[in-house]
Amino acid sequence: MKRSTLFVLFIMLTQIALAQFSVSTNKHYILKAGKPFFWLGDTAWELFHRLNREEADRYLKNRSEKGFTVIQAVALAEMDGIKTPNPYGDTPLIDDNPEKPNEKYFQHVDYIIDKANEYGINIGFLPTWGDKLNTDNWGKGPEIFNEKNAAVYATWLAKRYKNRTNIIWILGGDRQPRGEKDIAVWRAMGKVIMKVTDNKAIITYHCQPNQLGSAEWFRNEEWFTFNMFQTGHCRDNPTYDKINASYNATPVKPTIDGEPIYEDHPVCFNVSDMGTSSPYDVRKSAYLDLFAGAFGHTYGCHDIWQMYSPRYEPLNGPHFYWYDALDLPGATQMQFVRRLMESHPMPDRVPDQSIILESNNTPAERIQATRGDGYIFVYTAQGKPFTVIAGKIKATNLNAYWYDPRNGKTKDAGIVSNTKNNKFNPPKNGYGQDWILILDDTAKQYKKL
Repeated sequence: MKRSTLFVLFIMLTQIALAQFSVSTNKHYILKAGKPFFWLGDTAWELFHRLNREEADRYLKNRSEKGFTVIQAVALAEMDGIKTPNPYGDTPLIDDNPEKPNEKYFQHVDYIIDKANEYGINIGFLPTWGDKLNTDNWGKGPEIFNEKNAAVYATWLAKRYKNRTNIIWILGGDRQPRGEKDIAVWRAMGKVIMKVTDNKAIITYHCQPNQLGSAEWFRNEEWFTFNMFQTGHCRDNPTYDKINASYNATPVKPTIDGEPIYEDHPVCFNVSDMGTSSPYDVRKSAYLDLFAGAFGHTYGCHDIWQMYSPRYEPLNGPHFYWYDALDLPGATQMQFVRRLMESHPMPDRVPDQSIILESNNTPAERIQATRGDGYIFVYTAQGKPFTVIAGKIKATNLNAYWYDPRNGKTKDAGIVSNTKNNKFNPPKNGYGQDWILILDDTAKQYKKL
């Protein structure tokens, strides 16, 4: 082989390696190609199962335009994903056997994964929904997995996708392990995925709401890369406290809320008494979790996760077909979340409630603070005034301005001294009037949003 050919091959292999995901040096953030990666996710659980290729392209294009970076989707989907075929008449397994994946079904999965990559989107890839292992809570199942066939199935998937650079592995699928037997199945999957990918995969576990997230079972597993929570679908859960506890736990792992309250979802599954969730609900979850230490955030929409359309029966009262829900206000406002979080250096950002005097408000009126290299962000959920303590970052003077999470616009708040405490009053206050205060060290000359 000529030296020039070897050089080209070396460059290609280097590029592939650099495109892989990894964990930051401080263990709190995810990197891609060695650079900080902001996870802005959407839960499209039924993407592979219910959408044809044209529909998948429409969905992915929309999410790319809104700045989403991760789409969470399931190979063996929740809505009778074993026995009900995809739009092309294919089911994922032959004879419901995890050791016999159906090539035609997974060619469709391949297409969507590759199309997502064209749009700059990564796939949070769930090999299976949890009811294929555990139907104790809900789900049609059938229960098809044991430790042996789980390893065979995961090996097949890992070999198929090991060279894709836009795959993030998510085990679990909305279920808690019932005991060691269940844990052994998920452990078998995690281990073989890591082995087949030469330890280059990043892997987490999607569980139901609990106190510790997926770390409750897998924190010390070598294959377990980052901790994932599920908030559930009630309003004003103090998930930020769980996120912060996870941020400070050992061994240190990145942490994220992988399923918060969805837009247009019956609040606590009780629409008659509590109504449906709003754009305010979903953006409040995002900012509180991120400022508490999460490395990214997942949005969700009740109409979209199930890909509701005239072809399918609705589950729990969705109001729109999936394609009509693409531009709901909460989804559109997620781009402003990403814009803010990427506007300042991310990897050294830390949660810090000591920045503010009013650090213990109730969830509905929560004020949450975070800081990084020469900057401070403070989120106030109802526009309540607050006091910023002097000297929390190294700076003499601070540029102050308000960021409107509804439209991404800013309002100047002047230059303040960092040698004394400062009281700030948001432009408006009341229910739905959330604001972010941005304080920048004047010497850093950060560009205003």
